[in-house]
Amino acid sequence: MKLKAKYVDVDTGEISVVMHDFDCAEMGIRERDRVKVGHEGKTTVAIVTTSDTVVKKGEIGLLGSTFHTIGAEDKEMVDVMASSKPESVEYIRKKMDGAELNTAEINTLITDISSRTLSNIELSAYVTALYIQGMNLRETADLTKAMVASGETISFDNGPVYDFHSVGGCPGNKITLLVVPIVAAAGCTIPKTSSRAISSAAGTSDIVEVFANVALSPVQLKTITEKVGGVFAWGGSLNLAPADDLIIKAEYPLGIDPHAQLLASVMSKKKAVGANYLVIDIPMGVGTKVPTMEEAKVYARDFIQLGEQLDIKVECAITYGGQPVGRAIGPALESIEAISILEGAKTPNSVVEKTVSIAGMLFEMGGDYQGAEKARQLLENGRALKKFREIVEAQGGNPDIKSSDIKVGQFNVDVIAKQSGYVGGIMNKALVRIARTAGSPNDKGAGLVISKKVGNKVDKGETIFTIYADNEWKLQEAVKLAVRLEPIEIQGMVLARVPSFSRVSL
Repeated sequence: MKLKAKYVDVDTGEISVVMHDFDCAEMGIRERDRVKVGHEGKTTVAIVTTSDTVVKKGEIGLLGSTFHTIGAEDKEMVDVMASSKPESVEYIRKKMDGAELNTAEINTLITDISSRTLSNIELSAYVTALYIQGMNLRETADLTKAMVASGETISFDNGPVYDFHSVGGCPGNKITLLVVPIVAAAGCTIPKTSSRAISSAAGTSDIVEVFANVALSPVQLKTITEKVGGVFAWGGSLNLAPADDLIIKAEYPLGIDPHAQLLASVMSKKKAVGANYLVIDIPMGVGTKVPTMEEAKVYARDFIQLGEQLDIKVECAITYGGQPVGRAIGPALESIEAISILEGAKTPNSVVEKTVSIAGMLFEMGGDYQGAEKARQLLENGRALKKFREIVEAQGGNPDIKSSDIKVGQFNVDVIAKQSGYVGGIMNKALVRIARTAGSPNDKGAGLVISKKVGNKVDKGETIFTIYADNEWKLQEAVKLAVRLEPIEIQGMVLARVPSFSRVSL
C-alpha cells in the first residue's frame, strides 16, 4: 500500500507511525502491530498507533526519528506493508519462563533493542523477565559482549588502560573528580566515562558539566585521553553500548535494576574503552543498592568472574555507604568540595580517604605495591590539581579553575536541630529526594550541604544541613519535604528507659 507521509513532531522513544483506522482495516493490522515503511531505498520497521483524527485516510504519520530515518518529505508517497514481530519477542517470553538463552538469541535480542525494533512494552517485559529470572554467568558474558558489539569501541595507543566505576546508591560520591587526575598524573591512561543522574541527586557528568564540556565524541575522548592521560566524558554522547541507554529508560519507571543487566551495563562500557585494570566501588549500607555485606560479596564475585570472561582484571572495593560521602550533594556543591581537596583541603576526610584508597588499588593492580601512599602524595604535592586543570582545559573549560569560582544556588535555608543529642543515622534516599526537589541535578546550583554526620554532637538550634536552590519556589518545596522526612536522626544519650517490674502498669 502507498500512503502519503505526514510529519508528526512527537518522539515516543520507539520507531512508530500513526495510521488511520480505515487503512489499518484494509491491511488487516491492529494497534501495536508492525509495518515496514520504505522510501527511495530506505526502510524501517515501525510500531503502529491507530487514529482517525491525527491522520486522514491515505496518510501515515511518521513520528520523530521515524520521519528522519525514512527521509521522506511531507506529502511524499511511501510504501507500507505489514511486518511480523521480531524473533526476540519469543526470546523474551523464553526468559520469562525461566529458560536459558543461547548466544545467538542474546545477540539478536540486543540487536533489536539497539535498532529500537522492540516496543516500550516489550522492552519493559525484557527488563522484568531479567529482574525475576536472572541470567547465569555465561548468559551475562554473552549479553555484555553483544552490548559492546552494538556500539562504538575505542582503542588507545598508550596502555595499559585503567578505569573504575561505582555501582551507585550513595549520595555525594564525587571521587571521580579526584581519582582520574591522580591516576593520570602518574602517567597512566584513564578514559573515564560516566552517567548523568537517573534517580540520584547528581551523576558524575552532571557535576563535571558545571565547569567543562562532557558531551564528547569517541574521537575527542581518544584524543584528549592520549594527550593528557585522562578524561571526564558523558557516556550518553559516545554511542558506547547504545542498547544499555535504552534499557535504562525502561528500568527507570519500574524502579528496578536487574543484577545481570547492571553487570553487563558496567562491564560493556569498560570493555568498549579497552580497560585492562578496573576497580569497582560497591557502596554498602542501609539505603543503598547493596544493603548487606553478603549481597556486596555476591556483586564483587560476579564482577570479578565476568571480568575474567572479558579479559579485564577486576578488583572490588566494598565501601561504607550508610551516609553520604563528604558533605556536599548536588552538581556545583560537589564540584566545589572535590576541587577544594585538589587545592589542598584535608576535609571531608571520607572523600580524601576513599579517593586515595580507590586510586591506590588501581596503582597496585598495575604493579605499584604502595599505591595508597603514591595516590596521597600525588594529591598533596599538587600534581593531581595540575593534571585536573589540564583535563578541564582539554574539555573546553577554564584551565585556571578554582573552587571559589563556582556559583551555588542564590537561595538557601539552614535546617536546624529541634533537640540536642547526637546524629544517630542519616537516610540517604531522603536527602536525595530533598536535593532533587530543590532542583538538582538540572539546576546546577541546587542541592544541600550536611553540617552534622553520624556520631556528631548536636545542640538544639544548631544547623544540621543547608538546602540550596536556584529557584525560591523550589527551595520552599524542598524545605517542606525536609520537615516532613527528617532525614537526619538526632538521638539523646539515653535511647530508651526500661523500668523495673515493680513499676510496670498493666
